[in-house]
Amino acid sequence: MISQLSVLTVVIRLLVSVIFAGIIGIDRAYKHRPAGLRTHVLVCLGACIIAMIQQNIGFNALEMARQYPQLKGVLRADDARLIAQVVSGIGFLGAGTIIVEHHSIRGLTTAASLWVVACIGLAVGMGDYIIAIAGFLVVYAVLGFLKKIIRISPVRKLKIEYVHKIDTKKFIDDYFRKNDITVEGVRFSVIKRDDQKVYTNVYSIDFGKSLDYVDIVEGLSMNDNIIKVETINV
Repeated sequence: MISQLSVLTVVIRLLVSVIFAGIIGIDRAYKHRPAGLRTHVLVCLGACIIAMIQQNIGFNALEMARQYPQLKGVLRADDARLIAQVVSGIGFLGAGTIIVEHHSIRGLTTAASLWVVACIGLAVGMGDYIIAIAGFLVVYAVLGFLKKIIRISPVRKLKIEYVHKIDTKKFIDDYFRKNDITVEGVRFSVIKRDDQKVYTNVYSIDFGKSLDYVDIVEGLSMNDNIIKVETINV
């Protein structure tokens, strides 16, 4: 006789989903990302539940066909129907974690982690533990260690507001030269604020692998003439 998932099987799959998603969620929460522990766990649990429901639908269809052979040509149980809805629907939740601020985009990695956590939940829910475990290990390695192993030096836009043009400009140029920061382009503007000229330079820079953009912001902010320093992702 074809039977549905047992209570023990359901509990084990749900616990595995909580463990896998919880570890990934802790990593996101530790890095102060928009979606943390509870969000990742809930997404993975939801995907796991949907996958188990889909399996039970398939079991029910097979059992019905076994009991009533005359219905074989009528019964349909598409194993991918509900799963496909999870894969496409999770995009709406992921989009909510993407923030656009001052021409900078943040949250793409978290949105991707939510989507892949849902995929892990589906694998666990379907009972594909090898795929689930392998997927979890690779995802955790990518989130936790890939950035430390492979450091990509992106071109960033650095916005600097300052006063006392000549002295401050010399300080900025000397700082870039000292730290081997390549300036690939610059945009300049000036406004009058509180009867004082405030200059704004937007640099397109490549700062290599030896320096972090946080260090650049902190280093430039040490000058008293510099009012504001911020990075803008390209």
